[in-house]
Amino acid sequence: MPPQARLVPRFIAEPPQEPLPYGRWAERLRTEFLAACLSLDKEGEEVGEPGELAWYPDRSWHGRTYVPVTAPTSTGIELFGFVWFVVTVDEEPSEFGAFADFTPETAARHPEWQLDLCDQVIGSWRGERGQRAAITLVWGSSLVAGGAVATAELADVTVDQCPLVENRFTLLAPDDYGGDFLEVRLFNGRGDEVARESLYEEDEEEEEEEEEEDGEATDAGGSAESVD
Repeated sequence: MPPQARLVPRFIAEPPQEPLPYGRWAERLRTEFLAACLSLDKEGEEVGEPGELAWYPDRSWHGRTYVPVTAPTSTGIELFGFVWFVVTVDEEPSEFGAFADFTPETAARHPEWQLDLCDQVIGSWRGERGQRAAITLVWGSSLVAGGAVATAELADVTVDQCPLVENRFTLLAPDDYGGDFLEVRLFNGRGDEVARESLYEEDEEEEEEEEEEDGEATDAGGSAESVD
């Protein structure tokens, strides 16, 4: 094969190694995550009490294993985050930590969603000419039928993939690199695409709305000048 025209990290994380947490292990992770939830800056929001936690496939990178999680709350908010830990030589987890946040934007409020996604930057990668990629953990679930494998795409290059487990997946991939941004795609067992979502669709919609408002303001100003 000829040399690549553009360097970008691909498949940098270990694939999932364990089944979804259950039993005492799930309780240990739950304790870590809920402790992180207690220190949340709720910004005046009535977050409510957490419901049942949904765990996602684990992914490991740079010596840490990340196990993402989401949970609905009694007020319709969704808690999301992950528990991380270090696995020692004897495969015993240690040095636990956790990240937690919340969002009012849930799948129940967005019937147009095909994938329900959460994401968090956990590191960086320095490429050519000092450009940096945001190494991003993405976890989510499919809201359409038939999905088998989720992929992370950067400028139409597959940079990670994960089989669905109980309709859930976790990706770890470079994002925001050289002007390109991640897109998550879902494929069925035959390799046909059945869904796709960008991590930035909401931001793009907001920018379009702002541009439209700016255009309207300019038109209004022009009319005012002509009247003068």
